[in-house]
Amino acid sequence: MADRFLEISLVKREVTGIARLLDDRAPITCEAVWKSLPLSGDVYHAKYARNEVYALFPPFADREPPLENPTVTPIPGDLCYFTFPGAELGTTSYGYDREVRPGSTVVDLALFYERNNLLLNGDVGWVPGIVWGQVVEGLDALADACNDLWRTGAAGETLSFRRA
Repeated sequence: MADRFLEISLVKREVTGIARLLDDRAPITCEAVWKSLPLSGDVYHAKYARNEVYALFPPFADREPPLENPTVTPIPGDLCYFTFPGAELGTTSYGYDREVRPGSTVVDLALFYERNNLLLNGDVGWVPGIVWGQVVEGLDALADACNDLWRTGAAGETLSFRRA
């Protein structure tokens, strides 16, 4: 199979990078994401994992992918896929409003933009993610924009994934 690529963007900040799907390591997850593109949603900056931005989506796969190519220590440029029952994230301490509801399920598509990440949530423990993509172009610009998002806020910003 030929390599597949997608664009990942912070829309308001007009910053885009290119990521390669890791079809050889996470084929089920890559196929589920690819078939669902384009995807975009309100962006959040992580509280616990450190250098992560993400958007939340309703489930879009026919079946949720198994935990393929898992990590709890993502590196810069990793794209990760998480699935959470709404009750796991449905607290005001996470700051979500309309996306997360008890009894629902959410998919979290995340970009890790810098080193020293650890997927340990004080409420639930270890949170392994599926590494399904790697940014191959534009990571420095994305990291600068993510740091700006951390400092100035995420309100009004969108994280977008689309085929390149």
